[in-house]
Amino acid sequence: MNLFGDKWTFLSFGESHGRAIGGVLDGVPSGLDIDMDMIRTQLLLRSGQNAVGTSPRAKNEEDEVEWLSGVMDGKTLGTPIAFLIRNTDARPEDYEWMRTHFRPGHADYTYQQKYGIRDWRGGGRASARETAARVVAGSIARQELEKRHISIHAELVQVGNETNPENFDTLLKQIQQEGDSIGGIVRCTVEGLPVGVGEPVFDKLQSHLAAAMMSINGCKGFDYGTGFDMSQKGSELYPEGQVPCASSGGIEGGISNGLPVVFRCAFKPTATIRQLYGGRHDACIAVRAVPVVEAM
Repeated sequence: MNLFGDKWTFLSFGESHGRAIGGVLDGVPSGLDIDMDMIRTQLLLRSGQNAVGTSPRAKNEEDEVEWLSGVMDGKTLGTPIAFLIRNTDARPEDYEWMRTHFRPGHADYTYQQKYGIRDWRGGGRASARETAARVVAGSIARQELEKRHISIHAELVQVGNETNPENFDTLLKQIQQEGDSIGGIVRCTVEGLPVGVGEPVFDKLQSHLAAAMMSINGCKGFDYGTGFDMSQKGSELYPEGQVPCASSGGIEGGISNGLPVVFRCAFKPTATIRQLYGGRHDACIAVRAVPVVEAM
């Protein structure tokens, strides 16, 4: 399924080493001013500009959005917004060996078994390259949310077992020099969300968030509020009279309670590592996942 959303719908298309990736965003109201500079900034963050732990290729990649429909003079028309991002740095020849080899931890084997055919050029639709289109669509949605005083901020809070951000660069440089990879955790905070978002029992707010985050390449876990932290007792987490509850991550009973919604996403180590496969691979995909988490 390549269609996402309800009130607004987003269709993503394209392969990592095809001519382009892109999307169609429908349901956007007319007259919304599009901040093109903000979209460029988010795309640069996703591409890993000046970020330790991202591949050299990522740092040479500059994504330019071609608006095909739905936008005129920087404003939305209320019609479907279609856009393209050309794959200017596609190098399918680097992946020639994948015609006959499956990479563990990737979608190579499962795509081949399910569909009987696969795009071996860097992973095709299963490549994280596809997330650039999500960043464009999410940036537009974000601008509508900001009009409603809802803000979204994500940050890298853990690399491997390291939780001190001051040590992240040193650790990532070490992993990069080893030609290896490591996992990481991204935390996201949504502020300004009113009370009442979410529909029990099968349409809870955390269910939507979890589905959105788990659709991101390499995301292996989602939690909110106290999540998987089993170190505290109920008497510490839920003191009598604390309503709404501060430790619930902004969601109670599947409904937003008016406090900041806080959740975390765990990303696996990059499955393709340089010491085994050569090429250009991220030491930690969580670094570039930050703007993708915000977009979704």
